[in-house]
Amino acid sequence: MLGSLLNKNLKTCLIDSNKKIGAKIKVSGGAKCNITNEKVTSDNYLGESIFVQNILNQFSSSDMLTFCKKNGLQTVFNEKLVKGTYFCKSSNDVNSMFAHLNSHNRTFLNTEVLDIEYKNHYIIKTSNQIIEAKKIVIASGAISFRTLGASSIAFDMAEKFSHKVSRLDPALVGFTVQKDQFWFKELSGVSLEVRAKVEHKEFLGGMLFAHKGLTGPIILNSSLYWKKGLMHLDFLPHNDLKPFFKSNKKISSALPLVKRFIVAFLESVNLEDKAISSLNEEEKEKLYLLKHYAFAPAGNFGYTKAEVTKGGILTEQINDETMMSKIQKDMYFIGECLDVTGELGGFNFQFAWSSAFVCAKNLNKTRN
Repeated sequence: MLGSLLNKNLKTCLIDSNKKIGAKIKVSGGAKCNITNEKVTSDNYLGESIFVQNILNQFSSSDMLTFCKKNGLQTVFNEKLVKGTYFCKSSNDVNSMFAHLNSHNRTFLNTEVLDIEYKNHYIIKTSNQIIEAKKIVIASGAISFRTLGASSIAFDMAEKFSHKVSRLDPALVGFTVQKDQFWFKELSGVSLEVRAKVEHKEFLGGMLFAHKGLTGPIILNSSLYWKKGLMHLDFLPHNDLKPFFKSNKKISSALPLVKRFIVAFLESVNLEDKAISSLNEEEKEKLYLLKHYAFAPAGNFGYTKAEVTKGGILTEQINDETMMSKIQKDMYFIGECLDVTGELGGFNFQFAWSSAFVCAKNLNKTRN
């Protein structure tokens, strides 16, 4: 996609292991590509905040929307899943735009990069041929979604050229649960609006019970920041329990919650489903767990279900004005392979667009 932002007089080529460009774009956002977000700041990312903000400042979400409009791509504001998100009518439209803009560059599809060497210029060994280049931009993402051609090539090559890579973990992914929360699994298919608190972050939105544990937008975002230990859920984010204690209805009827959920919850805390007004103080305390339910996830669903990978190439070794390595001349890294991971809602795409713009701007300045 970087070629789309480069001058047409600059000879570039795109290498992609897939049969078509933009495989991850195609499946994103329910095949409608959550292309960016209305408000994007470094607070939406796990990474070095000054580095991230410097890059976002050079090509903002507003700049991306203008870029789309200029190139005939219609964007749609839709906050149904995540606040502030912009989608497109179809992910295919996004790929068509980039394919058109990239048509003047040579593209090598269904081509896997096997190794890269440097001898006064870059020698790129691929599964089909050897390609030589003065400069190289590594924008191959991370290791989530291997079915879409994801691989560790960015990290392998970074380490080969003396870069450091931080610990990699699945992110924007569902949580598995421990024995005390096995009752979650019995609720597979039930969705609720909840408030989640994890580390220094708080999210409000949809949560879905699954066969393996928990998923849904606020769980995916929580997975980005959760390390280990407790996180907290508020199953009644818009209600205080006190007014309900005057009701003579049974708990399962009095509270504005899915009955299947509240019945399972009451059983998990050993609380009888009786008139809510008849609860004693000890029983009320059990019910208050609905407002501050603490649990420690057992783990997550793994890379096959993760939308992104957190961790990556250390940004302290990357120039945020050019995206070029501070260690290796004429080698650039952009997008998800860096140690920058965004929340759900178009933030990871925006960092990809922003870092690509910064890189392309520098390549245009330095072209021979």
